[in-house]
Amino acid sequence: MSLWQKIKGEFVDIIQWTDDTQNTMVYRFERYGNQIKNEAKLTVRESQVAVFVNEGEIADVFDPGMYTLTTQNLPLLSTLKGWQYGFNSPFLAEVYFVNTKRFTDLKWGTMNPIMMRDPDFGIVRVRAFGSYTISVKDPSAFLKNVVGTNGEFTTDSVVSQIRNVIVAKFSDVIGQAKIPVLDLAGRYGEMSEFLVQNVQPSLDIYGLELHQMLIENISLPPEVEQAIDKRSSMGAVGNLDNYLKFQAADTMGKGGGSSTMGDALGAGLGFAMANQMANGLGGGGTPTAATPPPVPAEVTFFVAENGQQTGPFGTGVLQQKLAAGTFGADSLVWRAGMAQWTKAGEVADLANVFGSVPPPLPPQ
Repeated sequence: MSLWQKIKGEFVDIIQWTDDTQNTMVYRFERYGNQIKNEAKLTVRESQVAVFVNEGEIADVFDPGMYTLTTQNLPLLSTLKGWQYGFNSPFLAEVYFVNTKRFTDLKWGTMNPIMMRDPDFGIVRVRAFGSYTISVKDPSAFLKNVVGTNGEFTTDSVVSQIRNVIVAKFSDVIGQAKIPVLDLAGRYGEMSEFLVQNVQPSLDIYGLELHQMLIENISLPPEVEQAIDKRSSMGAVGNLDNYLKFQAADTMGKGGGSSTMGDALGAGLGFAMANQMANGLGGGGTPTAATPPPVPAEVTFFVAENGQQTGPFGTGVLQQKLAAGTFGADSLVWRAGMAQWTKAGEVADLANVFGSVPPPLPPQ
């Protein structure tokens, strides 16, 4: 350091701090050799407190205002120095400016999940995070118990300790409250207020005040959230039989491949088997009455008689016409699905008609 800088440091008589940051909590005023002149001017701005420290011991504290430093307004420091009749030469002392404004939007969160017993899901693990607001309410305690001899102290240096306190209290609160996980979202405000009351006593020893604490989210493990989503989906489906029918029809309408249809049919078969097992084991399922399949529709044919189309006739009528001789194996017949008129004897569906009529008697 040059001689001019040394002399300039000894005779500067204005002590002040203008904070150009957003997170500085304590700033130590730098002065060469910590020398302060008699009648130096001290400026303490709003949301600041100036603390004089002599040889590691806190002396006088100044609230916002402008001061001329003399033995009259430095009573504790004067006592420590042994000044009885004032002082003329520079004296040695450290000046710490403590920022007393509210520091907002500080984050907290659980590094590891918290185990809790839930009436719906049994033992579950939950995580939580949020934000809080603090300020320095006791500068002397804050300097003694937290800052120490740091020349500049920011919120980054204290948030870890506060977070640990908050998480510990949060674990106690959520365990004692015994609130179901699904009901926690509606109790964030109530739990936040309760946390402020429980965390504040632990911050008193640091000289800090907790003004507000917010719980932004309490979450479950991904697998539990997926199970909740599935349960919600099942509730939204409603009638499972109608839903499966709709899914099958929708898949067919979209031209789904055999794999998609197989998945849908497999799902339907699985639900049906589960329902049958529940009924057989007394699982509380409602038994349904067995219903026979629908009666198949009778196959009918049109018959060509004398160059005219007649019918359609069922197999019973055709057997009667065969017995009467008005219908035979060479008669032309047609039904939906056939490409053209065909001899009745060549149609597989009419084999029973001709088989029911006995052949002619052999000649005697």
